Amino acid sequence: MGVVLDHIGKLIAGYLQKEVPGYEPFTPSDPEHLRGDIEPGDVLLVEGNNRISGIIKYLTQSTWSHAALYVGAIDGAAEPDGEPHVLIEANVGEGVTSAPLSKYFSYHTRMCRPVGLTYEDRHTVCRYAINRIGFGYDTKNIVDLMRFLIPLPVPQRWRRRMIALGSGDPTKMICSALIAQAFDTVRYPILPKITRAGSRQARREILHIRDSSLYMPRDFDISPYFEIVKPTIVHGFDYTALHWADKQKPLPEVAGGFGVFPEAGSPPLVPEEVDEAAPLAPEEVICATPQHWSNASR
Repeated sequence: MGVVLDHIGKLIAGYLQKEVPGYEPFTPSDPEHLRGDIEPGDVLLVEGNNRISGIIKYLTQSTWSHAALYVGAIDGAAEPDGEPHVLIEANVGEGVTSAPLSKYFSYHTRMCRPVGLTYEDRHTVCRYAINRIGFGYDTKNIVDLMRFLIPLPVPQRWRRRMIALGSGDPTKMICSALIAQAFDTVRYPILPKITRAGSRQARREILHIRDSSLYMPRDFDISPYFEIVKPTIVHGFDYTALHWADKQKPLPEVAGGFGVFPEAGSPPLVPEEVDEAAPLAPEEVICATPQHWSNASR
């Protein structure tokens, strides 16, 4: 029976991993900038294009359907052309594997960097993930796989639980859960549950680690403890240096065709000379008081 379930599980996993035709990222990453800016310990979020990616996007209401941890070059792991494997990820049906950075050059990606993580803790996080290479996804647990085949509307309050429903110990090695466990080894927060304790004079926040199976790829994006690194901005972005396919016509406001606000006469920069012979306007005549009149009669 176990062999049959394992075979069925592999078939379902293969179906979920098939790419959806016609995918084209709106903003693909720049390979050179991505390779030059990413650092060990960074989390790379990916907008996937397979069937399970679409379901995860719906359940999480996010662009990101996959997450991988950048750990640097891994000894003994490389592509046939010599490109080293630098990412650790967990996929349905494959388990925990390593991959080259070029795997996601054609995808829409985002780098999330833990802020203030020490070198020692960064090494611990990366080493934890590397040591998990080879951990498999339990394809016998059909509940984990079949729930992604149910195209039913799910209430928002159940969507996060839907990711972890039926997960046993082996199946916790999904992409975001693996990375969450790695950061938990050094007690680095992602989206902890916070409770407040103490008196009004001395309040303090107590952080509680969530179950790793409840984390989603988007949590690294919205976490207040991870910095969003955009290579285009890091290298200095100058919009005036861009080369557009079409030449922009001058706007009417700039060309002088019309004005948004009515033009008013500007005040003179040099005071006008007063003509003493010219009569004063009625509003400029100062009325004299009775006292002035009495003084003038004297």
